[in-house]
Amino acid sequence: MNKDRLEGAAKQAKGAVKETVGKALGDAKLKAEGKRDKVDGKIQNAVGSVKDTLKS
Repeated sequence: MNKDRLEGAAKQAKGAVKETVGKALGDAKLKAEGKRDKVDGKIQNAVGSVKDTLKS
């Protein structure tokens, strides 16, 4: 597991929290930020996975 995968997982978790809080508070902006963070985290995690595969 490399740095990209760890940071990607952290972004996904942060995004999930933001999205949940945004839903609870009725804050559409916070909810959208959470969704964006989750997508960014998934992409970063995928990049890290590709890097791991190429190193093998």
